[in-house]
Amino acid sequence: MAAKSFELKSPSGEVSVTVDIGEQIRYSVYGGGKPLLTDSSLALCLREGTLGEKPHLTGHKASPVNRTFRPVVAFKFEEIRDRCNMLRLDFRGGWAVEFRAYDDGMAYRFVTALGHDIEVLSEKVAIRFPNDYTAVVQQPGGFKTAYEEPYSLIETNGWKPGDPMSVLPVLIDTRQGYKLLLSESALSDYPCMFLEGDGANGMKGTFPKVPLAYEESGDRSMRILQEADYIARTKGTRAFPWRYFVIAKDDGQLIENTMTARLAEQQAIADTSWIEPGQVSWEFWNAASPYGPDVDFVAGFNTATYKYYIDFAAEYGIPYIIMDEGWARSTRDPYTPNPAVDVHELIRYGREKGVG
Repeated sequence: MAAKSFELKSPSGEVSVTVDIGEQIRYSVYGGGKPLLTDSSLALCLREGTLGEKPHLTGHKASPVNRTFRPVVAFKFEEIRDRCNMLRLDFRGGWAVEFRAYDDGMAYRFVTALGHDIEVLSEKVAIRFPNDYTAVVQQPGGFKTAYEEPYSLIETNGWKPGDPMSVLPVLIDTRQGYKLLLSESALSDYPCMFLEGDGANGMKGTFPKVPLAYEESGDRSMRILQEADYIARTKGTRAFPWRYFVIAKDDGQLIENTMTARLAEQQAIADTSWIEPGQVSWEFWNAASPYGPDVDFVAGFNTATYKYYIDFAAEYGIPYIIMDEGWARSTRDPYTPNPAVDVHELIRYGREKGVG
């Protein structure tokens, strides 16, 4: 089949994506006409075959997206605008790939209509760079991570196979006026992605497999004893997670970006009136051990200490305290209270002080 090429531009034309369909599906991304990603590729490997290997294009459709929505919790903005141009490519076999070009980034995802449950063996996320970039990464020792590793700076052409992988997001400085932030959105019934170096100035996605047997290894941790040969068993008719790239000219744009929310699944909760977000005074931050001339009690996980946090919150206009840990006798049993903590008295005291 003759190769086919498509070009997708963002509403302002700042970002453009070219998609080439031949033996594989390949794409390149440009910012202000500069190549930022080149010859990257994608595929979805199912038990029954690989979507993206010698694909047969059956149709395509370009359409704009222009909507606004109000997130229940306004982390950054009370109202978010989702404005981009989208290209949907349909292929023989009941599947498609959707690309989106935003003025501040691009995204793509697989969509399938297979009518039966499927096993996903792996997903090919191959990202190639035209030049040596600097990446800011968090590299755990494996898939088991609290996302609390220190950040490291690495050169993309020196990130070799076998080197520690990175959690998402990954920040990349192209050193040509743009920064890229790689991440994902709309994960449902699917594992999160990690990235590792490919040894050829690029990155590739890697995914944890489905655990089949495991045992307890602490009061809040499990040890996997046996895993499947697939990363997901899921419905065959569905949309898969978005892979996205924020494209920013300065760091402030990274802070303001709302790509995760724009690409997230539609809100499923009909009545959100009960959700009242707010800041908290958090005892875990210093292990429930306040100190100073006003601490005239034995600090710890006890009623007096939590009242101290309530007083602090009331004085500084903080609407909540959070009881993180220590209110139960054991972390393994939330139904048996810590006898040193009177939760009912704390609720009463909090109401008196106007603190939740």
